[in-house]
Amino acid sequence: MALPRSQARGWVKAAKMAQRRRRAEDAGGPNTQSPAPGSRRAALYVHWPYCEKRCSYCNFNKYIPCGVDEAALRRCLVTEAQTLLRLSGVRRVESVFFGGGTPSLASPHTVAAVLEAVAQATHLPADSEVTLEANPTSASGSRLAAFGAAGVNRLSIGLQSLDDAELQLLGRTHSARDALQTLAEAQRLFPGRVSVDLMLGLPAQQVQQGALPAPDPELAAEMYQEGRAVLREAGFRQYEVSNFARNGALSTHNWTYWQCGQYLGVGPGAHGRFIPQGAGGHTREARIQTLEPDSWMKEVMLFGHGTRRRIPLSELELLEEVLAMGLRTDVGITHQHWQQFEPQLTLWDLFGASKEVKELQEQGLLLLDHRGLRCSWEGLAVLDSLLLSLLSRLQEAWQQRTPSSVPRG
Repeated sequence: MALPRSQARGWVKAAKMAQRRRRAEDAGGPNTQSPAPGSRRAALYVHWPYCEKRCSYCNFNKYIPCGVDEAALRRCLVTEAQTLLRLSGVRRVESVFFGGGTPSLASPHTVAAVLEAVAQATHLPADSEVTLEANPTSASGSRLAAFGAAGVNRLSIGLQSLDDAELQLLGRTHSARDALQTLAEAQRLFPGRVSVDLMLGLPAQQVQQGALPAPDPELAAEMYQEGRAVLREAGFRQYEVSNFARNGALSTHNWTYWQCGQYLGVGPGAHGRFIPQGAGGHTREARIQTLEPDSWMKEVMLFGHGTRRRIPLSELELLEEVLAMGLRTDVGITHQHWQQFEPQLTLWDLFGASKEVKELQEQGLLLLDHRGLRCSWEGLAVLDSLLLSLLSRLQEAWQQRTPSSVPRG
């Protein structure tokens, strides 16, 4: 599948033009490590809602269509992206992620059109991370090459398993052989920029009533620990609870989520977090787009976007997200990053005198030092239980709003 060169590279040309126009504004360069809460930078998520079939384990917003008017859907994706970029005041898009559903079922023309529209509306650097989720059965070598020509430079492949019996249990349409062939093609076309999804703790029973029974928690925990150890031995960095990367090839798009940076959600059922223009520059909103594709398209054609819900986040709700998301990473939350969201109550004020935190430190699960607050390697494995204590302490301190005097040693 070949793309017309003018369309396939249109977004790159638009990106270079935008870069020249905004060179002075963006002289500071990207800062994906610690985005400020009111930054004019953001990530962009684009949702493709269609799949070939329903997998028994998946509860994402997806539909099995009788037919798709892709040209109409493409126009709506472009329109909504332009509208949300304008409403957010975002001046630089750091990354774009095409998720689903199964976005590898979309035409590469759709990917190219969205990227070109973004590059014309704001600054999309030519080397921005552009990820596409792909299933092995919808991602032949020629099709992957066409997506690369459209602007994709990173692939996230839904392998799930390399065991044919497990794939059948999950309701997948590909075999282990299909998965390995697709992976080999992806690595050839996108060297060093390929990720795969794998599942663990799968039950050894048949699918019942379209849903998988819950896996045995002890077995799942054992498999998780074993998998972590194997990957660590192989030189992979566990940069987030369930994400591993080698040679520094972590997902910068997902990193924006975990650092509570702004992101725009485009497409049916997409979620976003950003500060809209005219909100005083302080109130971040959680935005949820209309789920059903036909209804979403009607709203986009009428209003320019299909936002169904806008939920203003309180200061405490935002800090809870910063805490919960940041501790998912191996970096945790640095003092500097926390102060971007809360300049008054420091991490020392919140947790330095906490008996529960001291106990977690003594157990080797949590660290609070000059760098900030983070989980140890052992602590990442039991993060959910740690968060209960930390969130409770944050809520208590927020109610008191009287920082305790704690030495910063």
